[in-house]
Amino acid sequence: MSAASDAAATFRTLHGRAPAGVWSAPGRVNLIGEHTDYNDGFVLPFALPHRLAAAASPREDGVLTVATLGSDGRVQESGPLTIADLKPGSVEGWAAYPAGVAWVLRDQGLGAGADVAIAGDVPSGAGLSSSHALECAVALALLGLAGITPGTGAGAPGLHEVARWVQRSENDFVGAPTGLLDQTASLCCTESNVLFLDVRSGEMEQVPFPLEESGVRILIMDTRTKHSHAEGGYGERRRGCERAAELLEVKALRDIGVDGLDTALAKLPDELVPLVRHVVTENQRVLDTVDLLRAGRITEIGPRLDASHVSMRDDYRISTRELDLAVDSAREAGALGARMTGGGFGGSAIALVRESDVDSVGRAVKAAYEAADLRHPRLFTAVPSRGAGRDEP
Repeated sequence: MSAASDAAATFRTLHGRAPAGVWSAPGRVNLIGEHTDYNDGFVLPFALPHRLAAAASPREDGVLTVATLGSDGRVQESGPLTIADLKPGSVEGWAAYPAGVAWVLRDQGLGAGADVAIAGDVPSGAGLSSSHALECAVALALLGLAGITPGTGAGAPGLHEVARWVQRSENDFVGAPTGLLDQTASLCCTESNVLFLDVRSGEMEQVPFPLEESGVRILIMDTRTKHSHAEGGYGERRRGCERAAELLEVKALRDIGVDGLDTALAKLPDELVPLVRHVVTENQRVLDTVDLLRAGRITEIGPRLDASHVSMRDDYRISTRELDLAVDSAREAGALGARMTGGGFGGSAIALVRESDVDSVGRAVKAAYEAADLRHPRLFTAVPSRGAGRDEP
């Protein structure tokens, strides 16, 4: 069954009727461009085939109920939440994510209640943006129940605006200081393309990413070590970048180019130097990768992926033993390039692999984990898929 079918079936079980509609949103992989989004920089994600779906019907009493179908087949329910009473800190755990979306939409004049049931297959805690897929699906569901389809003109909000609402719900309600990459990717990515996003301007370009035609695959390596943006390491680095921008008297680190990097680093205290070096060089790696993809040279992007991982490991210091082992063993087994993806401190890595080498690279990664007495990673290939929207369950 699909995520949409599972969500609709869960809704019928709980409420004894079919939902008014089902909306879903994908997880994402960031090909390159990590921790550049909150620095007004460039990112290059694509949507996964894995999705989270929200089946929903309206209520007239201003109450939100949310239930989620777990991977174990069990349903968890949040209990009724009065939307008018929502405020940061008032809801804890997984229910804070859909509640935060309702809280933000209330400020847009959309405070009607809803019953929502959620199901899907985006791995939780894997750095593949499961929380944002949930938030985007719920945002589209609540908007859809109000008769609003984002991105259609005629006074409807644009998808980029909805992404900013979702970001606000996570930043201000959940308390996770995330940037704009994940929400925008989930809402705006398209099949067969990577999304080149200029976070500052909002300008987007769908860049062809023809994996099959090029004889390569993206192998995702979920280390099964969970991470959370609500924990301290992510926020510390974001605050460090903001402090560096202040000291350099620029709006954001996006304004420092590689040509001016050495001059900028000389003005900073030692603890901020590696953070700035990563962000500036990572922005350039995104631009270089886009140039290669526009030219149809997909197999040549590997060294940029490798350099990105080294930068995140050594300068941004967000990698882990498990992520490094996945990346290193994939490279040694013949991957064209590999890097951790997502916020770091756990989660997943990706490798660009020739189609003929996918199985051998996967075996090598598993063998490396076994030799290190670590739990086997979850391995799968993924292709760029469609973004969020309404489904037919």
